[in-house]
Amino acid sequence: MVTVRSVVALAAASRWYIFQMDVHNAFLQWDLSEESHYDNSLFTQQMGSDLVVILVFVDNPLVTETNLKLIEQVRKDLQVRFKMKDLGELKYFLDIEFSRSENEIQMCQRKYALELVSELGMSGGKPVTTLLEFNHKITSIEFDKIVTKNCSDNDSEHEDKERYQRIVGRVLYLTMTRPDIAFVVQVLNQFMHDPKQSHISAAMRVIKYIMGTPGLGLFMPAGENMKLTAYCESDWGACVETRRSVTSYVIKFGEALIS
Repeated sequence: MVTVRSVVALAAASRWYIFQMDVHNAFLQWDLSEESHYDNSLFTQQMGSDLVVILVFVDNPLVTETNLKLIEQVRKDLQVRFKMKDLGELKYFLDIEFSRSENEIQMCQRKYALELVSELGMSGGKPVTTLLEFNHKITSIEFDKIVTKNCSDNDSEHEDKERYQRIVGRVLYLTMTRPDIAFVVQVLNQFMHDPKQSHISAAMRVIKYIMGTPGLGLFMPAGENMKLTAYCESDWGACVETRRSVTSYVIKFGEALIS
């Protein structure tokens, strides 16, 4: 998803148009000329003085450029060579909603978030404003037995492991546009094989937080700033179980968060 966010951030900053297509066959074979560049699923094709960027993500190509006539020609060429459907300007892609204005592109997963809340039967519940309770530490069963010796019946192993794994997996996909929940979800992801009652409670609290903030997402602003900037931070000895440092990083393209 870093590639998708990067291409959208570049298109927003450069004020490029983005069009989406749907391929009937997920696996494409493309004979690239010497002037073409291939990097994973990202194609750049030089056509005269213009550069057309084509992002192929499984069976959903995105075509972006500033020249509408050139984009239209590329879309026609793709339809001639491959069996695909033209979906017009980018609106909905990989469960991500895109809305564009003159100055920005907004990415969010509001529909996905609301479906997740409804699927868990929490639509009528009360949302919370924080992801975790204050000073709450998430630990494993082994840590409780060996170190704290406080593995009580109230915090025993959660019997329905598949339910916990399904919830965390669904929320993990939501982090594509929700960096605010990324850290907590990554922590919960560490206990997928041996979840406790407290782990499922923490996961459900994340759902309650999402319930109150379904429309949050990423903003990709337009502008001349196209610098790639990285920030990192480390919290020394913050991991409760290993006493190792907890590190995090953020990479921005201009003012847009891409990783």
